[in-house]
Amino acid sequence: MAPVCSEHTAVLDLIVKATRCSKRTLIGVAGPPGSGKSTLAEDVVERLNSETRNGLRAALLPMDGFHLDNEVLAARGQLARKGAPETFEAAGLVRLVRRVRDGGADIHYPLFDRARDRCLPDAGLLKAETPIVVVEGNYLLLDAPPWDGLADLFDATVFLAQPIEILEQRLIDRWLGLGFSPEAAAEKARGNDLDNARLVLENSRAADLLLTQETEATD
Repeated sequence: MAPVCSEHTAVLDLIVKATRCSKRTLIGVAGPPGSGKSTLAEDVVERLNSETRNGLRAALLPMDGFHLDNEVLAARGQLARKGAPETFEAAGLVRLVRRVRDGGADIHYPLFDRARDRCLPDAGLLKAETPIVVVEGNYLLLDAPPWDGLADLFDATVFLAQPIEILEQRLIDRWLGLGFSPEAAAEKARGNDLDNARLVLENSRAADLLLTQETEATD
């Protein structure tokens, strides 16, 4: 699929085409860590909500709330791999997205506090009357169980792909912003994050919209 010049316009156009009359519309925004998917998803939701005066038209549901707690990962010997597919409660995410698609009631969902490196159960609230939900995360299109149970729940999907070199620098900058030394930031990015990025780039299902333009956004 050819690259798209205006990311926001392309995603908004996709949402218009995918919208289901009288039913909730789910949009999946996926991509490797550092690709800019979180920033893009947040901006799209903000733009959708700026177009309505009758309350929220759209809501954002991040995948990161399904990180397993550090204590659980440490007991499993997986703490150094935090962020890899096996360090999420993926089955719980699939169940939540299915409930969100069905609609009909307010739904609480977990959020991730990056500064505290911890999930906050039930910190998010999706109102029953919200017609568009944008779900974002690294592994939404991963072609491996149980993640592969997600793709068919979305009405349309977006995938952001960036060259590994750009992802590497963005990921290093992310860790520097969290107070890590240059050496530690580079080690965390190259020792774990980039492995996850390659996994996403090489093993995700095709999306309805592929975005490859190099941007300044980070997620």
